[in-house]
Amino acid sequence: MKRIAMVHTVRPVLASFPELLEKVVGEKLKIHNLLDDFLANDPAETGVFSLENRNRLFNDIKACELTKPDLIVVTCSTLTPTVQLIRPFVGVPVVAIDDAMTEQAVRIGSKIKVVATAMSTIQPTINKLQQEADKAGVSITVDAQDHEKAYTAMRAGDMQTHDRLVLEMIEGVHGYDCIVLAQASMGHLQQQAQKIAGVPVLASPILCCEKVKRMLGGEAQ
Repeated sequence: MKRIAMVHTVRPVLASFPELLEKVVGEKLKIHNLLDDFLANDPAETGVFSLENRNRLFNDIKACELTKPDLIVVTCSTLTPTVQLIRPFVGVPVVAIDDAMTEQAVRIGSKIKVVATAMSTIQPTINKLQQEADKAGVSITVDAQDHEKAYTAMRAGDMQTHDRLVLEMIEGVHGYDCIVLAQASMGHLQQQAQKIAGVPVLASPILCCEKVKRMLGGEAQ
């Protein structure tokens, strides 16, 4: 049985992602979950992913490595820039939640809209999109907006309000080739958002799971 270790920062993703991963991979997995909500809450409050938080994430990932997984998945896009720095120091592949989403987004079109709820997610997502565009040899323009009230509702467990506010935000987005839902906690709204927007809307959870499936099957990272 394949073994996956995960680092989560919000409970809704912890609750939903393991089941989604097994469904996409198509087999039973041995999954170990680590929840560290401080790594989402502190940057949301301070606007900075501090050196202390980088060390904290390093320790979380190294703790996951001790479970001897086939790979590690980090399900918070705020953490992606630090995940990229940590990868060389880990003996198994480390997948960031938005790797596959950003790879796909830059191939759809040049005008991309990033929709987030936490401000701390916006710049890491923009930077990741630009990295992928540079690798693909394409030029992109990226606009972004966040909705902190939706993030506050999600943290309070009020997903009904969170979902309503996110979809209202999508209704106001026009003139883009695709929309990127910047956080995994928004992933369950992908189909509804795409119907509203009328353009491709990308969500990280399903695309990340498909990437994990390919990697478990022996394809290159």
